[in-house]
Amino acid sequence: MRQFRGDLKVRAQRSPLTEITAPVRERVVESGIRDGLCTIFIQHTSASLTIQENADPSARRDLERFLAKIAPEGDPAYEHTAEGPDDMPAHLRSALTATTLGVPVAQGDLALGTWQGIFLWEHRRGAPERRVLIHIIGE
Repeated sequence: MRQFRGDLKVRAQRSPLTEITAPVRERVVESGIRDGLCTIFIQHTSASLTIQENADPSARRDLERFLAKIAPEGDPAYEHTAEGPDDMPAHLRSALTATTLGVPVAQGDLALGTWQGIFLWEHRRGAPERRVLIHIIGE
């Protein structure tokens, strides 16, 4: 059993959902692991990770609109507003989504479905640089 650790630095561009499949795939190739598990973890509490359709951008826009309805900005019920009106909604959105993903590695590649991509989901408007850790274990 072998292990590989790497990371990515990502800043969301234009869209809150930034596809990171290609750089994660590059880390899998770099690891030399043919069969195993790739764990992807974001080290932040106001951004998250998701596996989602990567063909039709309207699916991502619908996801973003839906999550904005569930955790809207400016809700007077929020106590945690020290970093602005998008602060608490970002934490809520992150809590409702995922900070860790596990993707099988098969034949030296991510075993994603045809229309699946790995995305960093930025929940803040300021789009700070985010650190994503990648750990691959296998043979």
